[in-house]
Amino acid sequence: MPAKKGQKFKLYSEETKKQAIQMKLQGKTHREIMKELNINDKGRLKVWMRKYKKLGEFSFLDQRGR
Repeated sequence: MPAKKGQKFKLYSEETKKQAIQMKLQGKTHREIMKELNINDKGRLKVWMRKYKKLGEFSFLDQRGR
């Protein structure tokens, strides 16, 4: 679904992203991770995992504006 005009997005810290990745690597489910870290979007976890598998630790760096 495309973003709507004026829509606010929730930003997650680098620490939250790393913690979510580590939890997933330890075998936790998406649902468990979402509940524990208060993440509302399952797709967000999938994006983080995809980036992590491709770029490793560098996937957490903010690439906007480059």
